[in-house]
Order: sequence, then structure tokens, then C-alpha cells
Amino acid sequence: MCGLIGVVARSPVNQLLYDGLQVLQHRGQDAAGIVTADGDNFQMHKGSGLVRDVFRTRNMRYLSGNAGIAHCRYPTAGSASSFAEAQPMYVNSPFGIVLAHNGNLTNAEQLKHELFRQDLRHVNTNSDSEILLNVLAHELQEACTDYKLDSDAIFAAVAGVHRRIKGAYAVVAMIAGYGLLAFRDPYGIRPLVFGVARTERGPEYLVASESVALDAMGFEMVRDVAPGEAVFIDFDGEFHSRQCAAQTVHRPCIFEYVYLARPDSVIDGISVYETRLRMGASLAEKVKREHPHLDIDVVVPIPDSSRPSAMELAEGLGVSYREGFIKNRYIGRTFIMPGQEVRKKSVRQKLNAIAMEFKGKNVAGRRFHRAWYDQPRNRADGSGCRCTQGVFRLGGAASALPQRVRYRYANLSRVDCLR
Repeated sequence: MCGLIGVVARSPVNQLLYDGLQVLQHRGQDAAGIVTADGDNFQMHKGSGLVRDVFRTRNMRYLSGNAGIAHCRYPTAGSASSFAEAQPMYVNSPFGIVLAHNGNLTNAEQLKHELFRQDLRHVNTNSDSEILLNVLAHELQEACTDYKLDSDAIFAAVAGVHRRIKGAYAVVAMIAGYGLLAFRDPYGIRPLVFGVARTERGPEYLVASESVALDAMGFEMVRDVAPGEAVFIDFDGEFHSRQCAAQTVHRPCIFEYVYLARPDSVIDGISVYETRLRMGASLAEKVKREHPHLDIDVVVPIPDSSRPSAMELAEGLGVSYREGFIKNRYIGRTFIMPGQEVRKKSVRQKLNAIAMEFKGKNVAGRRFHRAWYDQPRNRADGSGCRCTQGVFRLGGAASALPQRVRYRYANLSRVDCLR
């Protein structure tokens, strides 16, 4: 899981990209980077840490240009501490390309071998994003004629990427002297949306991982990038799009709706908040159907993602909803911290139980992942919680989703929910 932004505008975009990364910080907090295009030149700054810590005023002044891409990283391949794996990544041939990637490639090792032996390209890190960048670069080189690119050649290159790469990938990239490219894997596993802002000097386009970035930056959402589709916006502001995959099947990652995305996002036309409400309602029906003997006094969420589901669960069961844990707002998102020990320590610092909400009560707690749950459960037990057998895991998620996307989750393969 990472956060992506790409923009082609009529005025400098450095502040817009920075603000957009702040909105998407929940998607990655290990590293951040921005690349802008000023004429045929790229300006880049990236580093480890939160967005606010990576960029200083001097860095922002350096990032000149009316187009750019940005990335905040949660490492799912390679090393969390490697500066070389911070994104966006750059390759100078052909043309000069910078790329930011959200997802996981399942055939990365095979591709790395092919790049070295067949395409004569060296991959210097353990990041699958660098592999994807070099595959795209090679396909662009194969597709261009007379050392020049047009939209047809660019889309042909993306089609070549789809043929070679397996796994999950949402991508924003810039090609020096040409424009901004964005594309999504044929399964649509990771989200990608784009929007437009109408200005006196012409339309401006923004591509992002979640619709909240469009809302915050004042862009009107147009639609999601379809599975297998590529969009290309040249530096003159001309918009092009094309389906580049021979076959597509929509299989988005359900964990985006459960936990990863912000509740005010809309992914593939489905409200994340509404989905979480329906999960709570579905769980209430399951509890009444399969566990009618349980005497539940109160429903307590583990903040923040489970709140909508917990409220709907409490309403469905006809019991009280209470805030039983106080969250330290200055501790980062624990799920995306590197290493289980770091996560456990941070959860201990992050959540503290309100004893009066647990003492002498049977509590139904809403949770989404065991990695965070052991510590809060221990805190609840220590506060006098009378019974923890009334704690239910998230169940029936697919049946809680809106009807028109329910079928997409019926046969999820392992790759659908890798990260």
C-alpha cells in the first residue's frame, strides 16, 4: 500500500503535490518523494519519513515546473530503511522516465532475470517498483519509432507491460518532454482515480490513489482508471486514454474497503464509509443468527477504521455504542510500521482503555486485524471487562458490500489481497 499523485497543471505544482501527499499520508509513512517536470528536466527530492519531515522550504523551491508526480511509501517489497528504494524512481533511457508504484509484483524475480539477460537492463535494488520501471522503459523503447513517441506508442508500451507483469500495480509516471502516464493492472487490484479542474488557461488533470486527494485539491472527480486502462496527459494538457489489456476482470482488494482507504473515499464507485456501515449491519445479523445466547452490554470500536461498523453493529443489536479506547494522535498508523515488534510497541503507546467503559461489562469489540488486537484486549481485561468471548471477528464482508460489487469478491485469489 502506497499513495500516488500525478498532475499536469497550468501553474507550479510543487505545493499541490505536497498537500496531496499530506492527504494520502495514511497510505504510507516510511518515505516520501516528489518529482516535477520543468521543460525537459526533472527536479526530484525524496527521503525517509513522513511528508512533513522530508520536505523543507529549500526543497520546495527547487521543485519547479507545472507537472509532477509524488509518492508516499509503505514498503511491501525490498527494505523499509533503504533510501535508494524511496520513490519516485528514475531511469535515463529511453527519454528519461520517473515512476511511482502502488502494489506488488508476483513474478518480480523472473522479470529481474529477464531484464538482465534479455533486455540488458540492470536493477540495482530489491524493489519491485524498479523492476516495473525498467520493464516500462524497455517496452517504450521497443514501441517508439525514429526515437519519437506518440500516444499510440505509449499505449502499446503499456500493453507490453500488461503482458509481462503479474500482480497488483497502480502506476503514475512521467516521460521527459512528453507527459504524464497513469495505468492500472488488468484486475484493478489497487485503486486509481483522476479528476479535472477547469481554469481560465485550460483544464488541469490530477491522478491519485484515492478520491479524497481530488476533493482536498479542488478537482472534480471524473472517474476511476479502469482495470487495464492507461491515461496519458501530455504537457500541453491534451488528455488521451485507452484500454491496453487484452482481457480484464475486476478484482479490487477488499482490504481497501475494510481498512486501508480513508472512509470519505469512493473507490470504483463505492463509498468506503457506506461499505463499512454495511459490514457492521451484516455482522449484527450474523450475531443474532449464530450467537443469540450472548449477553452483550456494549459495542466498543478499536479506533479509527472500525467506528462506522461498530456503530451499525450496536444499532443492529440494540445495545449501547461506547468509545472505550483513547487514541494518541501523535503515534503514526501502526499497521504500516515496519516490523511486528515496532507495531506492538506503538500499539501499547497508541491506545489506552477507559476503565469505566469496561468494568463489569460484556463487551463486543470491533476489530479488523489480530496484530493490533492483543494489546487493546489486554488493556480491556485489566480494566475489569467481565467477558471477552463476546468479541467477534469481521465476518461476511462480501455480503455486506453493495449488491453490484458483491460478485467481485466471491472468488478472491491470493494476489487480490497481498498487501
